[in-house]
Amino acid sequence: MPLIHVVIVLVVAGVILWLINTYLPMDAKIKSILNIVIVIAVVLWLLSAFGVLGSLSNIRIGR
Repeated sequence: MPLIHVVIVLVVAGVILWLINTYLPMDAKIKSILNIVIVIAVVLWLLSAFGVLGSLSNIRIGR
């Protein structure tokens, strides 16, 4: 994966977090949970993109 794609995804995720924290009128607890979910998703994507984490398609939720 080219480095430019990684940088673009990180910038987009940062802008999304900034927009959520700045412009959405929500309770602080809900915002923090949403921030944590987005950060975890980006970290998992980065681990998968660099091959540290195996293929995410093999992960099953439920039965």
